[in-house]
Amino acid sequence: MNNTLLVLILTSLLSSPAFADIVDQSVAEQDDPSQLKSISQLSSLKNISKSTAEQAPYVHDLKNANQVRTLFVESQALPIVDIQLTFNAGSAQDERIGKGLFGIANMAANLMTEGTENYTAAQIANTFEQLGAQFSVKAYRDMFVVRLRVMSDPQKMQSAINLMLEVLNHATFNPSSLNLIYSNTQVGQRQLQENPNRLIDIKLYRTLYGTHPYAEPITGTHASIRKITPALLKQFRQELLVAQNMNIAMTGQLTTQQASDLSIKIIQSLPQGHAAPPLVQPKLQQGFNIQHIPYQSTQSYVTMGHLGVSRNDPDQLALELANQMLGGSGFNSLLMKELRVKRGYTYGAYSTFSFTQTSGIFSLNYSTQQDQLMDSIRVAHQTLLDFVKQPIDKKQLEETRSGMLLAFPMTYSSNANINAQLGSIGFYGLPSDYLSKYPEQLRKLTAQDVQRAIRTHIHPDNLTVIIASEKLDKEQLLKDLQNHLEPIKPVQIDPQIIHPLKPSQDSAEPLHSQTDTPASI
Repeated sequence: MNNTLLVLILTSLLSSPAFADIVDQSVAEQDDPSQLKSISQLSSLKNISKSTAEQAPYVHDLKNANQVRTLFVESQALPIVDIQLTFNAGSAQDERIGKGLFGIANMAANLMTEGTENYTAAQIANTFEQLGAQFSVKAYRDMFVVRLRVMSDPQKMQSAINLMLEVLNHATFNPSSLNLIYSNTQVGQRQLQENPNRLIDIKLYRTLYGTHPYAEPITGTHASIRKITPALLKQFRQELLVAQNMNIAMTGQLTTQQASDLSIKIIQSLPQGHAAPPLVQPKLQQGFNIQHIPYQSTQSYVTMGHLGVSRNDPDQLALELANQMLGGSGFNSLLMKELRVKRGYTYGAYSTFSFTQTSGIFSLNYSTQQDQLMDSIRVAHQTLLDFVKQPIDKKQLEETRSGMLLAFPMTYSSNANINAQLGSIGFYGLPSDYLSKYPEQLRKLTAQDVQRAIRTHIHPDNLTVIIASEKLDKEQLLKDLQNHLEPIKPVQIDPQIIHPLKPSQDSAEPLHSQTDTPASI
């Protein structure tokens, strides 16, 4: 294994949330002399077949009369059960309750455990603690997620599930708690002005999405949350936190029949309601749009991007592979090589695709010194142009693919990881064997498949560029970007050798819980 591939694999593993747990466990075992006895019992790594290493957990797609999708993975190793209820009720649905009510989903999530008609906030917290259960509620742009982890002991599990349903169905959204959040928002507003990355993030979403539901911050604005009342929060629950707008994920020490019985109990304990309607597609902007945020610092912060594709786009997997090559694989990525390794403009440069219900965002970002700002932008833009225009580096493609395949088992390395995958699979309507098909689909991608996806979906001539810096010559920057542009020739594809991606329901790439951090404004 060459050094480049080793770095790529380690980068992929370190970026996994499960990796920290593995490190902690290995350190603990080193400190325990009794663990040394097991060394002689270890099998050689050479005896582990590739198919065994890639064996994803079997996912049961449980059926019920209410037609609420329920995915289940049986795991008997630990006496734990993980349950995730994923509602199509993220911040993108805020204005279904009322015009300008940005932040209502996030507010509902924050106040859900602040008391019900029968329990105070302290009683809810104490009861979950006594049961050894962990309970959380969080709103994202697409999703409203309720998570419960509890021991598989039937009595404790039933008590925890009953309390979860009590909280979901009967949270009172106390006015005093609302007032506390109003006060905290004012503090957050001041903190926001000191965080250039969050300022850029908010500006980027508003610029690219305009009036689309994705445009506003997940937490809403200072003005919008002042409009939210307990009555509106209850309306949000009645319309969106319903069985027909939900999917269920369960992982742990249960039989298939027990999982089915639990899912039916949850479904029947919630109002049935209706599924939220699909979101409209945002419109792609044309040309360059340069936005400057005055920020007093010797450091400048740069983000450039445009609208990308949805989670169900047939090119999603090819773009994920392409992004790893461009700016997602640490020191092996092109942006890192050009901006840090060769020129020392930045500590790190990265690119990302967000894949959501409608078109997500493609972006690249980094920070640099003020006196290197203009030169660094020229290099970053030229790197993006070359990535689109020039043929794919097949060696880098194979190294990146190998790193992704070797890191793939980390996506289901724990019950919590598995359950997060199931929640996303159910939410985006992917097939139950999605994880099992991932290695095969990734291996089938050719250089031409990836090149075609890049030239179809990455647009160096249609970029929104947002810069937080002390000063910026916008006119000169616009000239520099325009001077870079040359006609991008289409890829010459031989129809006899191309291997097009299958429809989205057959494509596979490991999912993670959505990580867009709520931003206050």
